[in-house]
Formats: sequence, structure tokens, C-alpha cells
Amino acid sequence: MIRFGTNPIAWSNDDDWSIGDHLSLEDCLRDCRALGFDGIEKGHKMPGEGAALKTVLNGYGLRFVGGWHSTNLLVNDLEAEVRALREVIAFVRAAGGDHVNACECSNAVHGRDAVAVNDKPVMTEPEWERFSTGYEALSRVAAEEGMAMGYHHHVGTVIETEAEIERFMDMGGAHTRLLLDTGHAWFGGADPEKLARKYMDRVSHIHCKNVRPAVAAQVRDARLSFLEGVRRGAFTVPGDPEGCVDFAPVLAAAARQGYAGWVVIEAEQDSALRDPFEYQGLGLRRLKALAAEVGLIQPQDA
Repeated sequence: MIRFGTNPIAWSNDDDWSIGDHLSLEDCLRDCRALGFDGIEKGHKMPGEGAALKTVLNGYGLRFVGGWHSTNLLVNDLEAEVRALREVIAFVRAAGGDHVNACECSNAVHGRDAVAVNDKPVMTEPEWERFSTGYEALSRVAAEEGMAMGYHHHVGTVIETEAEIERFMDMGGAHTRLLLDTGHAWFGGADPEKLARKYMDRVSHIHCKNVRPAVAAQVRDARLSFLEGVRRGAFTVPGDPEGCVDFAPVLAAAARQGYAGWVVIEAEQDSALRDPFEYQGLGLRRLKALAAEVGLIQPQDA
């Protein structure tokens, strides 16, 4: 079953809380209910206790999709990382969610406004081995707990480029899964369609993020931070004519593989400049239409 979700960063940003600070959680959830989303991922304005979050979302007819989890495998011992993951799994389960969006953040720069996103960390050979084996171990813990977990490749982190994504997947064991993010793939120089065709049988979650190429070029050429790119509008939703990501082949690959799970619009923008109700509505309509065209959902569900 395909379910369509969103992320509250379209309303209030989680890396820079000043972006969207004028909007409340209620503003976000009212919009999501009116637009017809099935669920929503975690945001910083949501309750920090799982059962309380489930109650809040139930009031708007929304399911909890899951949430971000920052791993620190390159600096912490594995036992500490397992304990941290179990806490996140317990929260997600209590909130009614079914997915953990994991990303290695021990030395990431995407949340650092003073650092150019181009200056991303690059792992040494020993770090690759430590990270790969550690992430597989965490993935096994999640599987044993009955929780899906996918690795969120992300601009400004150790897994950003196409080569890094491919090496990560090649080194991954039987439990390692990928959260495929179209926008971060494109921004990092990867082809979202190629990744979808190659790894869809190991994709546990899909983020549909669009990219404005002119702004992305500004970020790279002027050595801007990831957050400055967000403020300038580097990202947008499916269906925006300013965006360049082709979502149809990604969804077609999902359909061919029999993907069943969440398709989430995760597109952070400055909500003071780009109305989230307008943009998220555009994105949801476009995704559903494409999903119906490629056979991922039935036409009557679009």
C-alpha cells in the first residue's frame, strides 16, 4: 500500500528554527488535513513523547510516518548507538510510526551556517569500515525490533555523492536499507532514476524533494552553506516548474519493484516566502497523478 506523507520542514525548519517560526504546529497540521495527506514525519514543534504525539496527530486524522535519527557511529561506541536507536524506536512505535530515517551526523556540515556545504566530510578507509559495519549492526537491531530503517543520504554529510551512495550500498549487509531522497541525490551529483533502478529492492522509504538548479548552482559556486541554500530556495516540491527533478521514472521503478510504503514530500523552503499550503498541495497533486500514470497507485486513488 502506498501512503502519501509530508514533513513539517515545509512549515518550520528543523535546522534553523527561525525559518517558519511564525507558524504553529496547529497551522501545519490543519494544512495537512485539508490537503489530504495520510501522515507526517517528525518536527521540532511536535510533542517529545510518543503517545502524546499520536494523540495530537489523531486529532487531525494523520498518521505518524517516522522521524530523523542522527547516528554518531564515527565517534561513539556501538553500544551507545544501539541504546540511542532503541530509544528512537520506542518513540516511533509509541507515536504510531513505522520508519526511522537514519543519517550519520558526527561530522556533518548541513546544519552549520558558517560552513560551505561543499566542505562536506570525507571518510577515511578505516572510517568507511567502522561506519558500514556499525550501520549494518544498527539496521539488524531495528529489524529485530520490527522497525524499518533506511539510511538518508544527505548533502553535507559523509554519504552525499553517487559514488558514496553506491559504496555504502555495496558495503552494506543483509539488513542495510536506503532512504531514497531525490533532491539530495540530484544536489549531490547523483541520478535519482539510476539509484531507483539499482536499489529499489532495498529502498525502505522515499523522499520526493525537487531542486531549483539555478539556486543550487549559486550554493556550489559561491560556497554557501546548506542553510543559506534553503533560505534562497534551493529546494521545492514536485510539480514546481522551477524544479528539475524527474519524479516519474523514480515512481515507475518503485511500481516495478512492488514498493509498498511511504512517499513523502520533504522539501524545505522559507515558509514566509513560499506558502506551504500552496506548495505542498501542488506537490501532492503532482505526485499522485504521476503515481497513477506509472501504476504505483490506482487511478481512482490519485
